Amino acid sequence: MLATVVGLTVLSVPGAASAAVVPVPAPATLVSTNPADTTPHARDGETRAFAQVGNTVYVGGSFTQIRPTVTAGWATQRYLFAYDRTTGAVSTTFLPVLDGAVNALIAGPGGTVIVGGAFKTVNGVARRNLVALDPVTGAIVDSWVGRSDGGNVRDLVLHGNHLYVAGAFNWLNGTAHAGLARLNATTGAIDPTFNVNASVGRHETNSYVWTIDVSADGSTLVVGGNFLYLNDLPRNQIGLVDLTGTPSVIDWSSEKFVAPCGNPATFVHYVQDVRFGADGSWFVVGTNGGSGWPSAYCDALVRFETAARGTGQLATWVNFTGNDTITSVEVADGAIYLGGHFRWLNNPNASDVAGNGAVDRLGIGAVNPATGMPLNWNPRRSGGSSLPSGASNWGSSVPVLWRGTDGLYFGHNSDGMGDEYHGRLGMFPLAGGRTATPRNAQSATSGNLHLRTANGELAKVPFNGTTLGTPTTVSQPNWTGAGATWQVGDRIYWSRQVTGSPTGSRIDISLYNGTTIGVPWEASGYNDWFTPANLTGAFFLDGRLYYTRTGASGLYYRYFETDGNYLGATEFAVPTTGITWSAVRGMAWVAGKIVYGHTDGSLRSVPFDPTATPAVAGASATVLAPASAGLTWSQPAMFFSVQ
Repeated sequence: MLATVVGLTVLSVPGAASAAVVPVPAPATLVSTNPADTTPHARDGETRAFAQVGNTVYVGGSFTQIRPTVTAGWATQRYLFAYDRTTGAVSTTFLPVLDGAVNALIAGPGGTVIVGGAFKTVNGVARRNLVALDPVTGAIVDSWVGRSDGGNVRDLVLHGNHLYVAGAFNWLNGTAHAGLARLNATTGAIDPTFNVNASVGRHETNSYVWTIDVSADGSTLVVGGNFLYLNDLPRNQIGLVDLTGTPSVIDWSSEKFVAPCGNPATFVHYVQDVRFGADGSWFVVGTNGGSGWPSAYCDALVRFETAARGTGQLATWVNFTGNDTITSVEVADGAIYLGGHFRWLNNPNASDVAGNGAVDRLGIGAVNPATGMPLNWNPRRSGGSSLPSGASNWGSSVPVLWRGTDGLYFGHNSDGMGDEYHGRLGMFPLAGGRTATPRNAQSATSGNLHLRTANGELAKVPFNGTTLGTPTTVSQPNWTGAGATWQVGDRIYWSRQVTGSPTGSRIDISLYNGTTIGVPWEASGYNDWFTPANLTGAFFLDGRLYYTRTGASGLYYRYFETDGNYLGATEFAVPTTGITWSAVRGMAWVAGKIVYGHTDGSLRSVPFDPTATPAVAGASATVLAPASAGLTWSQPAMFFSVQ
C-alpha cells in the first residue's frame, strides 16, 4: 500500500495477512576490501563460475585467454582453467578443451569437477552442456552419464548426492525435463522422482530457468528465470519447490515479478540470482530490469521468508539501486554480498542519479540480511590508475560471487576491483576482514530515563519500567542544543541544529558511560538529506529507527544501519490505534514498551510489538507520571539507559 504524506512517500508495513516479520540484526564476518594479489587474470568475455577441490580453484566463463600475473604473456585457454589458490600458479595439467562457455561448476563427489554450460564437445568428444572431469587431468569421466540434449545448462547446485540442474533445455539424459532436473551426483543418472518443469516464457519467448538454490537442510528449492508456470501452476519468474518426499511446487507466489520493467524486449526476465540464508528460513533475490518500481521489483535486492505461503507475497525488505542492475548475490558469514553495474544502494528516490538516501557502492557491496541496509564495506569495482593497457575499468556484469574456503571470489566482465587490476576474476580474502557487530537498544528492565531540562543539562531519573525514582540534575555541555535522542549500545544519537548544514540540522553521536555525554561527531555524511530537527521523539530497536515528527500524527520507522550509520531512504508507517502521536514529545523503548512524553507534560507508556497488527494499541496506554513543577515530560530530548 502506497500513500503520500506531506510530500513524503510513506509505505505501510505488511499486515497480518503477509506475516509481519522483524528480523534481528546479527554479527557478520566481512571479508577484506583488499583483493588478493595472487589470483590470475583472464581476458575477453567474463568469469561465470568457481569451484574448489583441495587447494585448486576452478574457473569457468566465456573468456578466451589467461595469464598468472600482469607481466606474463597471454596464453589461449578457453572457458575453463584451474590454479593453485595459495600461489596463483595456473595448472599445466588441467587443460580441458571446450567449444563453448562454462556457466556453472560443482566440486562433485568422488573427486570430480562437474561442468555445465553452452558447449557441444569436450576434449573433442560429444558432451553437450554437461560433463564430469578429472580434477587433475581435465579428462572426461566416462562413467558419469549426465547429458543435456539441447539448449544450455545455466546453473548447478549440489546437496548431498542430489545435483540440481537448471537451464534452457527440454531433455536431460534422454528424459523430458523442461528447465529443471535432478541427477545422481555420483553417477550422473537422472532422478525419476523429481519432475518439476518450467514452461511458457515471458513476452512470447522460450522459457528457461536462470538461477536456483537449495536450502541448507535440503528441504526447499528456489527457482528463478524466464517462465510463467511451474508444473502448470502460475509462478511468474520465481517459485519454490518442496523437496521433502516427492518434489512438488509450494503454494507461494509474488505479483511483484509479473509486471514488466523498463524494457521488456531487453529484460525479458529480471530475476538474476537467488540465495538462501544460512538457516534456510529466508532467501534473497537480485534483479535487473530498469524502471518499474513500485509495481515490480526491478533493479533491486529483496528478501522473502521461506515459510510464507499463498499468493501476493511481498518482500520483507527491498533495497533499490536507482535503476542499475544486480547480477549476482552470495550469502556468507552473516552478510549478503551483491554485484552488478549499480552505482548506489538504498536509492529508491531517484533514477540514474543519487537520490535522497543513496549510499555510494560501485558495482559491489554488502548488506545486512535483517534490514537490507548497506554495511560499511566498499571496495568499489574500479581499477583506478593501476590498469594495464587494454584493460577495461567497468563492465555491465558481475556474473558470480562465490564464498570459497579462503574468501569471497568474484567474476566480472571487466578488469578493475578495489582500485587494482584483477582481470575478469579475483578474491577478497577472509584474512584482513573484520566482524561487523550490530548495536541495539539496551534490554535492561530498569535503569534511568534521561530528560533534557535546560540547554546542556539533563535530569537522570531512576526507572524500573513502572515507577520513577528521585531525579538528579547533571550538567552535560556536550549535549547542548539536543533534540530527539535515542540510545544504541554505548552511545546516544541525537538531533541538533547546525547552521550551514544542508537541512539546518543533523544527527550526531556521543559516547555515553552513564556519567558523561562525550564530544559529538556527525553520524554519517550520507544522511545530509534528512531533517532530524523535525523529530519529536525517537528510539532505536532491531535495526529500525522509530520516530514521530512534526506535522503528522503517526508512528514511523526507517531502517538504520549502525555499521556505517546509514539511514534508510524509505519511511514506513507503523500500524497503531488509539494514540495521538502528534502529541508525543520524546520516546524510549524499555522492556517491550514505548515510554513517551506528552505535550501536557505527563509521562506515559504503552506495550509495543512490531510483529503485531496493530503494533501499538492505545487502549493499553498508562500514565506513569503527571506533569509536575519539577519535571515536565514535554520535549523531544529524552532517552533510556541502563547506566
